[in-house]
Amino acid sequence: MKKYLLILVGVCLFNVFAHAQTDTSKHKKIVNNGRFYGSWGYNHEWYTKSNISVNQPQLNNNFTYEDLNAHDRVGWNNLFHVQPTIPQYNYRIGYFFDEKQLWGIEISFDHTKYVVWQGGNSPIKGTLNGRQVDTTININNSTLYWQLNNGANWFDINITRKLPIYASHDNKVVLYGLVKFGIGPNVPHVSDEIFGNWNNGHFQLGGWNTGVEALIRCTFFQYAYIEYSNHAVYANYSGLKVWGGNGNNGTAAQSFGAYEWIANIGFTFHLAKTEGTNTAR
Repeated sequence: MKKYLLILVGVCLFNVFAHAQTDTSKHKKIVNNGRFYGSWGYNHEWYTKSNISVNQPQLNNNFTYEDLNAHDRVGWNNLFHVQPTIPQYNYRIGYFFDEKQLWGIEISFDHTKYVVWQGGNSPIKGTLNGRQVDTTININNSTLYWQLNNGANWFDINITRKLPIYASHDNKVVLYGLVKFGIGPNVPHVSDEIFGNWNNGHFQLGGWNTGVEALIRCTFFQYAYIEYSNHAVYANYSGLKVWGGNGNNGTAAQSFGAYEWIANIGFTFHLAKTEGTNTAR
């Protein structure tokens, strides 16, 4: 009798254990750790007034143009007639690294264009052709032609923080905000003519920038997304090569603030799955 009783208790314990295992497995969910994303899009900028300081020792020049106005060059009218990377564009590559997919790191590149307005007046102060000057001049091709037209070009490494807003029950549509802080180098392409001396400085490492960005991103079917972003930037340029006389390089420096609108399309996917709490994409 004891034998049969022990068998019965063993069967009952086995069933309870098996049932517990089954219930636990029903509640297992998947965490998409290591979520990767990348995007491409266009931008539009506005700039603060800026000073441009020019140093050309061989020409006895060391002066500053003050209160210059500038604009971007969007090129929407040529959008379907040129390569898609010709107008103002940007790239983003990022990675959410924590379990809840809230914190990430990102590499960004903004190809923005900076063009000094022609026709306005600007104070000029310093030494010009060996003489002290403190006057106001008209900005035109003979006094100053200044463009970062192949790019003011900001590279940044950003820390990002996701702010969840909405997710459908199957995560097919997910809406969230993203805030970023970044810093990195400028790689501008300078084209200029200063009092008749033409210079094409090509691409160069020239200073640094820092900025904050806030965006709204909507992800569809877990893999594709669109986003709209606002980006505030402070850019400081130094050591920019300008014509210095008889093949010698002069230098120029400037700094300005910028406000940028960005519209992107992108893709996203996870690099690994583990058991845990499921999170929005």
